[in-house]
Amino acid sequence: MISTITETLFSEPPQETLYHYTSLSGVLGIIGSQSLWASDIRYMNDSAELRHTADLVANEVASRIDASHRRPHLLTSFLDWVKHRITNGHILFGASFRSNGNLLSQWRGYSAVGKGASLGFNPATVASCAAKQHFRMGRCIYDRLEQQALIAQVVDAVEVLAEGIEDGVEREVYHQLFEHLESDLLRLAAILKHPSFEEEQEWRLVSPVVSDYRQAAVNFREGRSMLVPYISFSLVADDNDAVDLDHVYLGPTPNISLSMNSMKMCLAKHGIRPANGIEYCQIPYRQN
Repeated sequence: MISTITETLFSEPPQETLYHYTSLSGVLGIIGSQSLWASDIRYMNDSAELRHTADLVANEVASRIDASHRRPHLLTSFLDWVKHRITNGHILFGASFRSNGNLLSQWRGYSAVGKGASLGFNPATVASCAAKQHFRMGRCIYDRLEQQALIAQVVDAVEVLAEGIEDGVEREVYHQLFEHLESDLLRLAAILKHPSFEEEQEWRLVSPVVSDYRQAAVNFREGRSMLVPYISFSLVADDNDAVDLDHVYLGPTPNISLSMNSMKMCLAKHGIRPANGIEYCQIPYRQN
């Protein structure tokens, strides 16, 4: 039942240019390696995104118990399992794209010192690369009512799954049952974002679920305050291809002409000629 939900949510192909905000160092890494680093989603935005899903489950469980649900032990067991497994269970890796490549809020995060860019990838090429690597692309959901409706369907599926099991069993019995839902629940959590981030209009690229990181091609990078696990996502369908960019925005910088020129030179050196060119963001640079 949950697999049907996630299949539907990840079935819509992106049509618009997919922008990825990054530092100039990130630009060099992406075009040099022809790949993106897809980070463990538990480490994206300080795991707030996954906590948001856990909060939605908690609200749904509380609502049903307040309405005198006949199996409160099942619901509280599911909530406990979600809170633990969503941050300690299987791993999903993700990379973020935006429909809007020129957002002030994003430049503040990626161009704080005048060194950022927004790379606009061709959506068909990204989708093709995703299919080849068994990644999925999903549009993030921000509407709270839609999120609540999806979580209600998840809890409905839990109730169906637990039919035939007597009430009052040990929580471990329920937890073993819930494992059948873990991969799809994690995929759903990856695209349920807090409504306050709606401006970003994000598309999320997500990996196959990893159950044993020691056997997977997992590497580590330095984050703001800790090491962050990641895997590489190839941006080319063939080793002889160049990275397929539709458009590039250069972020706020004190040296517009020189920065634009060197960006064009760098991309051309790697055989990249964005179909719609390179454009300055037109946002004044302000040095703190």
